[in-house]
Amino acid sequence: MGNNVSTKKFKSKERNKIAGKVGVYLILLIITAIMIVPFLWMLSASIKSNREVFLMDPFVWIPEVPKWDNYIKIWTKIPLLQFVQNTVFLTIVVTFLQLLTSSFAAYSFAKLEFKHKNILFLAYISTIAMPWQVYMVPQFIMMRGMGLNDKLLAMICLQAFSAFGVFLMKQFYEGIPNDLCEAARIDGMSEYRIYLKIMLPLSKPALSTLTIFTFVNTWNDYLGPLIYLKTETKKTIQLGLKMFIGQYSAEYGLIMAGSVVSLVPVILVFLCLQKYFVEGVASTGLKG
Repeated sequence: MGNNVSTKKFKSKERNKIAGKVGVYLILLIITAIMIVPFLWMLSASIKSNREVFLMDPFVWIPEVPKWDNYIKIWTKIPLLQFVQNTVFLTIVVTFLQLLTSSFAAYSFAKLEFKHKNILFLAYISTIAMPWQVYMVPQFIMMRGMGLNDKLLAMICLQAFSAFGVFLMKQFYEGIPNDLCEAARIDGMSEYRIYLKIMLPLSKPALSTLTIFTFVNTWNDYLGPLIYLKTETKKTIQLGLKMFIGQYSAEYGLIMAGSVVSLVPVILVFLCLQKYFVEGVASTGLKG
């Protein structure tokens, strides 16, 4: 009798576990569908004419006559290649500088002792809570005073430093034992060599995570280039897509085709670094 009761309880627990897993998977599938459908619609709209894009009765994912020439027109109707080159240059330089400055500053805050370290770190990190719109006007005035208006260098100077990047790297560095640094110092290594030979090789997950965040944010930035870049030859791809919007109408098929093209580098970067991404996020969140 007792065995039957325990068996029933065990089976009931197993059924509850299975039901719980099924419920979680259903929720994940619904969330995934909600996230993917807009991208599928964008792909579908990129091979449609303006009239077909918003045709809902009936709605078709693939039109009878796909307009593949949308992907040709986007290169000939506007100087998209120039915009892509500008965006690639800006994104690569900003990403490299953020990785350099963030990892270097984070090493100082995590592994070195100096006066008012905690106060300085708190003051720097607190800038994350301040929206960029609050200080974008003073920044613009400063860049104009430096003669950097309408130059990619203005964007590079403004985005070369990241409080979020310093915070992310510091959290990761704190998970690396201090004994490694102490042993290196005993062996006569300078702080610069410790940073280059020990800390950077061990911080690939955090660097990969920061690379993804920085690359995506810089590549997709619209407001910054809109404020600082006026000359057409210096504009980025996000500003270029706006050129498909005329005074009275917008060429949505071309906009969607351009958006698909602009997504390719972001997807490639994520696919190349995804194996480090989850590890980096998890490891940088171990210490508060």
